[in-house]
Amino acid sequence: GDILDDYSRTDGVWILTRNKQFYKTNNEKECADKCEAERNFTCRAFLFTRKKLECLTLAENAKMTVTFASTDTVLYEKIIYLMQCKRGIGTDYRGTEAKTQRGIPCQKWAEKIPHKPNYTPEKHPNAGLEENYCRNPDEDENGPWCYTTDPAMRFDYCAIPECEDQCMQCNGEDYRGEVSRTESGLECQRWDVQEPHMHGFILKHYPEKDLKMNYCRNPDGELRPWCFTTNPNKRWEYCNIPRCTTPSPVSGLDSQCLSGRGEDYRGRIAITESGNACQHWNTQFPHKHGWVPDRYPCKGLEENYCRNPDGEKKPWCYTTNSNIRWEYCTIPPCDRTEQGIAGMNNVPVQAPLTEECYRGQGQSYRGTTSVTVSGRKCQAWSSMFPHRHIKTPERFPDADLRENYCRNPDGDSSPWCFTTDPNTLWEYCNLRRCDDHAQ
Repeated sequence: GDILDDYSRTDGVWILTRNKQFYKTNNEKECADKCEAERNFTCRAFLFTRKKLECLTLAENAKMTVTFASTDTVLYEKIIYLMQCKRGIGTDYRGTEAKTQRGIPCQKWAEKIPHKPNYTPEKHPNAGLEENYCRNPDEDENGPWCYTTDPAMRFDYCAIPECEDQCMQCNGEDYRGEVSRTESGLECQRWDVQEPHMHGFILKHYPEKDLKMNYCRNPDGELRPWCFTTNPNKRWEYCNIPRCTTPSPVSGLDSQCLSGRGEDYRGRIAITESGNACQHWNTQFPHKHGWVPDRYPCKGLEENYCRNPDGEKKPWCYTTNSNIRWEYCTIPPCDRTEQGIAGMNNVPVQAPLTEECYRGQGQSYRGTTSVTVSGRKCQAWSSMFPHRHIKTPERFPDADLRENYCRNPDGDSSPWCFTTDPNTLWEYCNLRRCDDHAQ
């Protein structure tokens, strides 16, 4: 096939990277040849400028660095480095998972402590032994593995899900099949057009979501894959994607301590940081909610244990106190090594701001309050669940729409947010106006 079939194309995007090489080429295919032949580093992507006919081979892709608009540029990323799943035994897996199935951080392939490796980048230059990413250099039938940072455990396997093109695991976030009709038979609208429905799901803003053609996808944590329809009277609809029969990858997520945001925490703490007992996830009393275990089979919503199904700062739960809808839980942190690696690989650590009041209409408010006046939890600005909206970080780049923090991107009377209550679209936040003359 065409050499460009191995790449994902994004128009009008430039990525910031130190490790690159400049070449003069006539077209994208010649540039792809340069990327394949690159020996100065592992070429994960290339940029091609149409006017100057310049080719830049890159060591990084959009998952690893910053992107910004550039009119005349086309970004091509090797699909193999964007995939977070394995095919077969995963000898070609080039994802960035760097923890074992037990949650132990991997040792870097180039290091000799705590274990002296048999498989090194020098001995196996084509096996992708970079950083401390899970790999399968010896064609182990159990799939990708790594040496661990635990001196008592030399190596362990990694929990890499299978690439399932025709069925979905969990809620279909990783579905990459080619179904392009909704469950009622409507044809899907292409993701790269704005007719008949305008939307914010632009490929360059969601490079890892594989928003190709008009295929059904789940880029926003919905119940299952969906698409905008070509029917002007029906904005969107779910697609009928069968659930995979092979076990879901949730079995590998069993951390008993807090690592990163704690999305893989599967411990049994069921009390909030202020001492309130947690409400069972499969009940709707005293608080109604949308996080039903049957709907989200891979989020670990068992019993009333603290969990982080929505990318919050840390695990939380609804409480059995009818006056307090939800609270964070206090989860013991994992060891420093794991915390450090989780911090580097997942989320930049930022000191929380203690700004508890706002000035004027609150358009300059940059605090971390994420609770409304009625005590409801705020929905993350980048999420479309439970409410779809257009107030996204991409559309309002100067409004600091981080996490689920209260903000005022549209000049309302005070900071507000969309809520995680399916029955309440939005509310003002529980914030007071600053007294400019207060000491």
